[in-house]
Amino acid sequence: MSIMTYIAAIGAAQEEAMVADDRVVVIGEDVEANVYGTTGGGKERAEQGDFVQRFGRSRVRNTPIAEEAIVGCAIGAAMTGLRPIVDLSYSSFLYMAMDQFVNQAAKNRYMFGGQSSIPAVFRSAMFYSLSTGAHHSDRPYPMFMGVPGLKVMAPASASDAKGLLRQAVDSEDPVLTFEAVPLWGAKEEVQDGEYRIPFGQARTRREGGDVTLVAISGSVPVALKAAEKMAGTGVECEVIDPRTLVPLDTKTIVESVMRTGRLVIAEPAHRTCGAAAEIAAVVAEEAYSSLKAPIRRVCARDMQVPFSPALEEQIYPTTERIVAAIEAVTRD
Repeated sequence: MSIMTYIAAIGAAQEEAMVADDRVVVIGEDVEANVYGTTGGGKERAEQGDFVQRFGRSRVRNTPIAEEAIVGCAIGAAMTGLRPIVDLSYSSFLYMAMDQFVNQAAKNRYMFGGQSSIPAVFRSAMFYSLSTGAHHSDRPYPMFMGVPGLKVMAPASASDAKGLLRQAVDSEDPVLTFEAVPLWGAKEEVQDGEYRIPFGQARTRREGGDVTLVAISGSVPVALKAAEKMAGTGVECEVIDPRTLVPLDTKTIVESVMRTGRLVIAEPAHRTCGAAAEIAAVVAEEAYSSLKAPIRRVCARDMQVPFSPALEEQIYPTTERIVAAIEAVTRD
């Protein structure tokens, strides 16, 4: 085991994948300049060797700043035998390639009758809570949850980031991975060597019998703080991190709610049509008779992200907002 940051764990997974399989290539904006081809224009770098020097420019390629072309290129490369890892930098930039994601990546395997697969991984970073303005701060993963054919993951820890990315590279389907930049520097003990975390298996980060607290991406550490605070009052929360949103481990969530009778969901995306809404709907359908109180969602407010740090910090889930939601369901 080694202590790694979230971003270094992603670099390690990419390195392992490239060593293991010559078909794995890294393409994207500024990847040649970044050690490990990490997202975000070199803002964070892993500590080990340069990917270009190790693997050559045939496998680590800069692209123009043209997201539709980048994604289209990766889809074609995947359909003809490569396994691209695509660095799209900011998650907000995915909008420029929506046609490629929705009409090509998600549909081509079906449209071609299974004659070709699309084993491509599309990395992007959610630069929210960093005063990067409305054009660069979106958390658009819920949009892609509604597109059949795409897998969606949002790891919240270094060990999960490494294991899930390694699994994603091996997938025959296109995978979109959303990295919460506020977590990039978070450290955790990470298993040395290759390992994989299967999609559709949630991680229980804390056990408890009073309230089920489902937290997504950057809301996980905030939820854990809220659970710790509530434990001081005698309320024990079971904190569940879904890790992947497509496929979503509804079984673990529903079984937890059947034990606790209460559900609070925290996520950094907007409240309307978010992952929290889907989770709430599934629990209402499958565990309604177990609920002792209404389901509570703690999400980002439905508004554009302000540039002002003082204003921006108020729109996302906070420990205080999550604690208030837990207190509300335990009162009901």
